Amino acid sequence: MNKSRGAIALVGSGEYLPVMQELESQLLRIAVARGKKNTFVQIPTAAGRESRESIKFWKERGEIQVARIGAQSIFIPVLTREDAFNEDFITLIEDAGLIYFSGGDPGYLAQVFSGTPLWGAIVKAWHDGSSLAGCSAGAMAFGEKIVGIRLTHAINGLGLLPDIEVIPHFDKFLGWVPEKITAAIMRPDAGTKLIGIDENTALICTDRWRVFGEGGVHILRGIIAAPKTFRAGETVDI
Repeated sequence: MNKSRGAIALVGSGEYLPVMQELESQLLRIAVARGKKNTFVQIPTAAGRESRESIKFWKERGEIQVARIGAQSIFIPVLTREDAFNEDFITLIEDAGLIYFSGGDPGYLAQVFSGTPLWGAIVKAWHDGSSLAGCSAGAMAFGEKIVGIRLTHAINGLGLLPDIEVIPHFDKFLGWVPEKITAAIMRPDAGTKLIGIDENTALICTDRWRVFGEGGVHILRGIIAAPKTFRAGETVDI
């Protein structure tokens, strides 16, 4: 990974909860040490087609976490594609400490942000040292393709990590829809690395990828000959 870039985290679940406070604090500290602001930017786009109550829920949960961490909370309500062209929102991204995409629908998230000025500003901020995190839908959307867990086929993601596909909530999905997990692993057109991330678990990269949290990170395709699970503190050569 380019060392000038900020840290990045792919999170299986648990955004804004105490179980992920240490991770989110760490991501923010890394960016602040690189001269970024002590700001925690919440982006709820993946839940953009849900109710107002749902958006309010994510906003308040995030604000509580940010208060625990001791940072400034910035909530950017990007709920439609039009919002991703809002110059005021773009300004809020500048020198952000941590930019966090919470969960919902990964396809909708990619549809809203793809090719927009706000997405360009977020990528630039990350390249310049801001930390970036995506939980569940957020983690899925960062790849070139989004695994077909909700749908019957893979769809286009944002391409930030073009060689990685993510299955979040892996321990739960493996019990719920094992046939879709198998189909994702065996997909004939895939030339990417497929990674399953358990709930309350993250794969984080500063200079190397390593595992954080309660569960495992499962390398399912594209890195080693056979599937393998990595646990907290272990590094993963991606």
